[in-house]
Amino acid sequence: MWLLDKMLRKVVRTGELIIIDYDGKAYRYGPGSDHPIRVHLTDKGASFHIAKDPRVGAGEAYMDSRLVVEPPHDIRDLVLFITGNGKGEGRANLGPHGAWRKLAVRAAARLDSYNDRRSARRNAEHTYNLTRELYELFLDEDRQYTMGYHRDPANGLEQAQLDKKAHIAAKLNLEAGKSSGMRVLDIGCGWGGLALYLHRHYDVDVLGVALAPDQIEFCRERARAEGVADRVKFELMDYRDVEGAFDRITSVGLLEHVGKPQYPVFFQHAHRLLKPDGVMFSHCCGRAKGPGMTDAWTRKYIFPGGYIPALSELVTESEKAGWQIMDVEAMRFHYSHTLEEWYRRTQLHRERIVGLYDERFYRMWEFYLAGAEQAFRHGGMVNWQIQYVKRRDAIPMTRDCMYEESARLRESDIAPVWHLTPETKVAAE
Repeated sequence: MWLLDKMLRKVVRTGELIIIDYDGKAYRYGPGSDHPIRVHLTDKGASFHIAKDPRVGAGEAYMDSRLVVEPPHDIRDLVLFITGNGKGEGRANLGPHGAWRKLAVRAAARLDSYNDRRSARRNAEHTYNLTRELYELFLDEDRQYTMGYHRDPANGLEQAQLDKKAHIAAKLNLEAGKSSGMRVLDIGCGWGGLALYLHRHYDVDVLGVALAPDQIEFCRERARAEGVADRVKFELMDYRDVEGAFDRITSVGLLEHVGKPQYPVFFQHAHRLLKPDGVMFSHCCGRAKGPGMTDAWTRKYIFPGGYIPALSELVTESEKAGWQIMDVEAMRFHYSHTLEEWYRRTQLHRERIVGLYDERFYRMWEFYLAGAEQAFRHGGMVNWQIQYVKRRDAIPMTRDCMYEESARLRESDIAPVWHLTPETKVAAE
């Protein structure tokens, strides 16, 4: 316990944390609180497993019930407490220690993000071929597995995700009544929501591509159900294999999976696919403080092969491929609100998720959502929205059209009600 004790005394500056070791001995950290967070370590080796690399060890200890948070608090409270205290100088105490260990961790992260065709498909299936029911239990009604646009933090998740699609569509410089028949490529199309949205509002033809078989099948089912399967098509395909010419290209939540070593290929191939007067739009998680690495726990359990880029990396590689960047927006804190709601919905369906998988999986998912939230709430993570063109005259002179079109789209839609909200379920029963 001495190593974990040493670390926590450096990190905890506010509030109060009580750690009760396996032998019943209590350790207190912080100046005090009326509502301290109490944590039990259930075996002798738990404290060392956490302390040797907190970003990996804490998650694994929680998954294996070696770390138990005492009610009324939960793992989200603990993660936000530690990372809130760990901002600034304290953050260094939460990472791997020692020059050789840091070097090894960075090398492993870079190797893991290589993402050739074979590993890219395997990694996508690991993340997105989980049962459909799991994602239904915590995502919004349209199954958007990326940041909602929380124009007002009080807005519900369904409204935030609808507003995000309006915000994205406005940056594509499409025009209702004038863009009919244009070809749009949606790389990493998720569960098809954006592709169907763009067709619905602009009468465009959309090709969505992704690497998870069940995800693509779900997209096709949606297109058939809406009677637009001839105009909105989905293919199980690596983006590197797409051919043809497109008026618009979108990628939402994709670049995190491409991997830094593949950025040149991605930007070069997308450049070949876009027509000279076209527009490409990208939305991805990003680092606000420069290049870094994906922690080992997330790579192992949630997003193998994943890497969240810094803006400098995206700009450098896209410019090499011939792109001109016309608009950049840093979306701050929005994702923390989305993740908070995903966590709440996950907890609402604990029994069903445990039934689908097991208790360890459920605890892994809790830790993932809580950890991701803290990165966007207390850490250096943002979301980058970037507009790319080949020619500067492909878009209007000012950004006014973006705001006007986004407002028009928001006025034209009503956010759906999540069919699994407790109030809806009670009414249905």
